[in-house]
Parts: sequence; C-alpha cells; structure tokens
Amino acid sequence: MMNKPRGVVTTASDEKGRETVYAYLDESLPWLAPVGRLDQASEGLLLLTNDSEWGARIAAPEHHLEKTYHVQIAAKVNDELLRSMMDGVATSVGLMRVKRASSLREGDKNTWLEIVLDEGKNRQIRRILEARGLEVLRLVRVAIGALPLGDLPKGEIRHLSEAERSALDLAVDSQPGSTHPRVSG
Repeated sequence: MMNKPRGVVTTASDEKGRETVYAYLDESLPWLAPVGRLDQASEGLLLLTNDSEWGARIAAPEHHLEKTYHVQIAAKVNDELLRSMMDGVATSVGLMRVKRASSLREGDKNTWLEIVLDEGKNRQIRRILEARGLEVLRLVRVAIGALPLGDLPKGEIRHLSEAERSALDLAVDSQPGSTHPRVSG
C-alpha cells in the first residue's frame, strides 16, 4: 500500500512528464501495478501489486468493495445535499451516487465530508459535487474495505500483512457477484 501524494499520477509513465507513483517505489521491488486509480489531484490509499489477478478482483466493480474518502469542500453542507448525493446526481456521464455521506467537521467556509463509494466511476466524487456547484479542495482515500490508510506518511509504501490481504480477499469474496470461492489457510 502507498499513501499517494497529491499531484502525482497513477501511471507507469506520463507523456506530460508529470511525477508518477513509480518515483516512490524502490528499484529493488518487483514490478508492481496500481490497483485502480486516484486522479492527480487526489491523495491517499493506493494499492499496488504484482499479482494481476488479485488486483483485478479487488478493483472489479461488481464486487462493490467499499472505498472511504475524506473530502474537503468549499461550502457548508446540509442534510439535503447529503441525501441528494446518496439518491444520485445527474452528471455529464449519467447518474452517479455515493453509498454513504456524512459531515465530519465544519469550518467557517468549508466542510470535511466522509464519503463511501461501492463503485468506482472516473472522478465520481468530484463530478457529483461539481454537479451541485461545489468545489473540492482536498480528496483523500482513507480506506479500502476494512484496510485503513492509518498513519502511513505521504509518499511512503509498506507491504500488506497476511491478515490485511486476507481481510480484503474476504470482503471481495463475500460480495454479491463474486465468482471466486473463499480460500482458507
């Protein structure tokens, strides 16, 4: 797992010369590929693997593995906005919704939200909020399933423990649409 810094792209190479997540990987590591993506302006928990089958299972939209984000917006929120995000918002690419949304804390001019997705459409949170005229100031993925980002410093990586990997496997295998039997041991 990596704590992807803001401004870094989730790709092996970038035609525009932007910094990629690979700049943070030790050259002694085996080849690793990102599991899903975080856009350049987003930060937080990113999984990397050299097991492409496992990565595809974790990222598969039909498994509805929850991903939790903390999102700072340039506005105060109300219950109506939170409900509308869960009901669905018409965007330029169709109806988008969140599984859960709640307010974490408010400042004078901004609010931190906790948003949970169980599908992963491109720029989904940003599109939902933009459709409501709201500016996203920061977007941080803080968990995938039961795996928290924790206190991993920005730009750092660490190996998942067997227990963490097993918890992700169990979460995926227990979701509707899973075609992989649970493996014990």
